[in-house]
Amino acid sequence: MTELTALATSLGQLLFSHRWMLSTAESCTGGFLSKVITDIPGSSAWFERGFIVYSEQAKCELLGVQPATLTQFGAVSQETVQEMAQGALKHSHAQVSVAITGIAGPSGATPSKPLGLVWLAWASQAWPLKTSVYQFVGDREAVRTQSVKAALTGLEALLRQQI
Repeated sequence: MTELTALATSLGQLLFSHRWMLSTAESCTGGFLSKVITDIPGSSAWFERGFIVYSEQAKCELLGVQPATLTQFGAVSQETVQEMAQGALKHSHAQVSVAITGIAGPSGATPSKPLGLVWLAWASQAWPLKTSVYQFVGDREAVRTQSVKAALTGLEALLRQQI
């Protein structure tokens, strides 16, 4: 069992014990988090749906991210990831959501938004919205893998605080 599978399995057990469903909103990970989750047999008992919103248009159409947010702050920002997480809750039947947006590379970086910059947000009907920013290192695959790990560990930590 890989580390990511073990993390997702532990998270799934926690969600299942609370009868909560999870939805995901992924940009730079392109469905990687949802794949890790759905590789687990029985994950349909706690995983409701995933949104892959790689383009700005998809973020707006599927999650309700405001075009003004994207214009003012950009796709890789705290404001955008917050709207993504809230939209994943609003447009699903889940009680918990996680959103990821970032710059996995090798292109797309700017001086103010370097390669490896990733924003995560976790939303729930049970607690206030939480965000975290990370500066991951490595190539595209490393940044995406670290993003998925942070999404899983962050959500599990939040859920354990609610117990």
